[in-house]
Amino acid sequence: MTDGEAWGALLALGRQPGAAAIRSRLDADPGRAATFTHQAAGLTLDLSRTALTPAVLDALLALARARGVAAFRDSMAAGQAVNGTEARAALHMALRGPEGAFRAGSEDASAAVHGTLAAMAGFVRAVHEGEILGARGDRFTDVVNIGIGGSDLGPAMVTRALWQTGMPMRAHYLANVDAHAWEALRPTLDPARTLVLVASKTFTTQETMANAGLVKAWLAASLGEEGARGHLAALSTNLPATAAFGIAPDRVFGFRDWVGGRFSLWSAVGLSIALACGMGAFQGLLAGARAMDEHFLAAPEDANLPLLLAATEVWHVNALGYPARAVLPYDERLARFAAHLQQLEMESLGKRVTVQGAPVAHATGPVVFGEPGTNAQHSFLQLIHQGTTPVPVDFVLVARPDHGHAASHRILLANALAQAEALARGRTEAEARAEMQRAGLPPHEIDRLAPHRTFPGDRPSVSILLPALTPESLGALVALYEHKVACLGAFWGINPFDQWGVELGKQLAGGILPALAGDAPASDAATAAMVAAIRRLQG
Repeated sequence: MTDGEAWGALLALGRQPGAAAIRSRLDADPGRAATFTHQAAGLTLDLSRTALTPAVLDALLALARARGVAAFRDSMAAGQAVNGTEARAALHMALRGPEGAFRAGSEDASAAVHGTLAAMAGFVRAVHEGEILGARGDRFTDVVNIGIGGSDLGPAMVTRALWQTGMPMRAHYLANVDAHAWEALRPTLDPARTLVLVASKTFTTQETMANAGLVKAWLAASLGEEGARGHLAALSTNLPATAAFGIAPDRVFGFRDWVGGRFSLWSAVGLSIALACGMGAFQGLLAGARAMDEHFLAAPEDANLPLLLAATEVWHVNALGYPARAVLPYDERLARFAAHLQQLEMESLGKRVTVQGAPVAHATGPVVFGEPGTNAQHSFLQLIHQGTTPVPVDFVLVARPDHGHAASHRILLANALAQAEALARGRTEAEARAEMQRAGLPPHEIDRLAPHRTFPGDRPSVSILLPALTPESLGALVALYEHKVACLGAFWGINPFDQWGVELGKQLAGGILPALAGDAPASDAATAAMVAAIRRLQG
């Protein structure tokens, strides 16, 4: 089947009457949950509350074959330059792979990875055991990671998810160049006990270096310039710049250009995770991701979790026309999971041209947003239940909590399952009327309220179940979404590993800074007007 034929067959299925129906399919097939549920790397993926059918799934897998999704996966794993616009490999799998497993061209990628891991392990051990101390001889109790984007979102999400009382250090993340963020964090820290990581591959990221300057000055004010240097480390590849900043070479942990920022939490960028939660937890995170990698590379297409999750998104976005997706982790520890996915997916899949540079002929990445349940139920789920456009939902559930409050956890899980059921089944007008009749409402009130209390249903969701939130299960979960992104890049014929849209604003900001300082005019009339208004208010 050709590419065009595969797309045509899928879109034709999306145009059929009842293509988006879910409730009727659940009612007609008691075994549907078993048919559309799959397990791998300790995770369970349930696709039964979508409008997938065997025919739709066959069409999606035929499209995957026509689009060369498996070939793209294999090229990525082989270290080929799948990031064509930057002529780079995308070898985040090497970051958690065994020794000797991955190459990037002529480079032994695995050797580079394991050398960095060994250096990280030695540094973490020395900090935790008090071999590396602060300028006044104090043990480090806090680590501040200064980074932005992929140098912040992934590590911050993981540390929040895994950190428990009694773990080695407290971790803090400073990303926003708005100095209010630093001013809020600063009073919680003791400079004598604070270790600072500056995370920037090039060591030129404007926001990161501005914040690094503030924090270094704070350290120096208390410890002196020389003392401050002993509290600094870098996650970077620019050794001259890190040295100029005052960071010793043995405190610089690098990573290669085949590690994209949003895929980099497994690299030296994850040093704050290891410092806060322990190197064992970091190794467990890598092991869980490696288990998902192995599944992704070997599992058949009809049982391959990343491929199935990506195919489901193609069905929703391209065949049914759904432009957004909500991510609802029913676990407070995963409060930043949706934020990590926002970057991972929207920076990767927000593309309007193909890898050949031609305009895409179909929709690409949807808007991704989310909040932890049950909070989301009391904010935006109203729109998802009764809004005019269906919004697919990813529910993430954890079977066993790390607390002893069993009743609270049952309430949490009951709410998650109820939301998934309510979205799929809805409530017909007849059901709404019957409920109001049982409640004793008069007929005229029933007539008035019935339209408002009717839920259309047929709102799709997928559920991902973790047995417990451990380093291993979290690693598998994050890797599942990373591989989903790679599959979608191949489905849509776009490059999921570059991010040129991020660069334009950075370039323009450099030109506007002199205008804000009064040293140059702004080049854009609207910008010039706003600059003038800002300068008037600043006096």
